[in-house]
Amino acid sequence: MPELKSTYLGELRIEVSGSYMLGAAPVGLRRLDRLDKGHFKGPRLNAEVLTGGMDLLLGGTDGALRPDVRIVLKLDDGDILLIQYRGVRHGPPEVMQRIARGEPVQPHAYYLRTALVFETASIKYAWLNRIVGVGVGRREPAAVVYDVHEVL
Repeated sequence: MPELKSTYLGELRIEVSGSYMLGAAPVGLRRLDRLDKGHFKGPRLNAEVLTGGMDLLLGGTDGALRPDVRIVLKLDDGDILLIQYRGVRHGPPEVMQRIARGEPVQPHAYYLRTALVFETASIKYAWLNRIVGVGVGRREPAAVVYDVHEVL
């Protein structure tokens, strides 16, 4: 069977600056998280997260949480980058409850993965428009952090 190959793009750290509980919507429990700070640091790009990002987080009846994120970043040379991603976070109920309370939990105790797509008008970073990223994540009390890899 063919092996999936990737290369490391960098660390994406996003701080949650506020949350709004929408509650039990027709598709599940919906929480809206404001994402106003953070960074992307890697060998090929460095950027800061700009104010105005949002995660339309959906809690399913299966106990899994599904992030649906849009964030805007300013690259170190001033160019703008849009990142969109969806994913899934699940684990044993007691682990998920500890994360929800803001307690530190070892990343190996739960599953957090995302699929990222990028959009920019920058000529320098146009290569991002043509790749897919995979984020292997961990939830910290005030932030989510992903090791992002380009799928080759």
